[in-house]
Amino acid sequence: MRELSVDKITEAVRDMCIEANHELADDMKKAFSLGKEKEESPLGKQIFEQLEENLKIAHEDMIPICQDTGMAVVFVNIGQDVHLTGGSLTDAINEGVRRGYVEGYLRKSVVSDPIERINTKDNTPAIIHTEIVEGDKVEITVAPKGFGSENMSRVFMLKPADGIEGVRNAILTAVKDAGPNACPPMVIGVGIGGTFEKCALMAKKALTRDAGSHSEIEWVRKLEEEILEDINKSGIGPGGLGGTVTALAVNVLTYPTHIAGLPVGINICCHVNRHAHREL
Repeated sequence: MRELSVDKITEAVRDMCIEANHELADDMKKAFSLGKEKEESPLGKQIFEQLEENLKIAHEDMIPICQDTGMAVVFVNIGQDVHLTGGSLTDAINEGVRRGYVEGYLRKSVVSDPIERINTKDNTPAIIHTEIVEGDKVEITVAPKGFGSENMSRVFMLKPADGIEGVRNAILTAVKDAGPNACPPMVIGVGIGGTFEKCALMAKKALTRDAGSHSEIEWVRKLEEEILEDINKSGIGPGGLGGTVTALAVNVLTYPTHIAGLPVGINICCHVNRHAHREL
């Protein structure tokens, strides 16, 4: 049994909150460059250049990529051979978020009650998803999620008879309804199967998979490739101002489901698709 102090988790979460809000992840840098090369319209190319200049300024001046520094979403895979010491895991993660947003001078966007709307002033609490896995490591992914794109996300409870075409239509409907509001070029995370909440969680988690990678399941890989092509034919384009690159990637995760259902979650993210990863 390996012991790990939760203080290490606090430090890692703090650093990742700052990193993810200032620097594109490596997979997104590649996806962004490829999207810029593929964009055909002059206006679309200009938008890409402006976005690129914004990323350069954020890097050089150490300021956030976007004014909406998001609500911190934290995925934690905990090895079953790890004994966490020194306090509560939840408290440790939230302390990391608090330090990251306060010490990193990031915008605090979380309110303590969805109706009373009182700001917590340190961007806590985070949204935390934990999973027990094999091994003696702790893997942490921090994905700050802005709400311009989050508000455009959808869950469709389809009938089994709707099949793959129903799934396609659901994804395209969500993207077209989002239009410019999700700050395209977008990354689209899709969860198919499970239950109402499972498909939404898979859609969120899919956004943290490397952009440009594909599922090992053949029909899923085909769907990812074909739906990306269809989305880029929509004409929404960079910044929603028209063009040939509306999305940089479509990532799909699947899970077994009930004989009577076909849940589909679509979680849309803007062009920065912020995420940072650590293994402790």
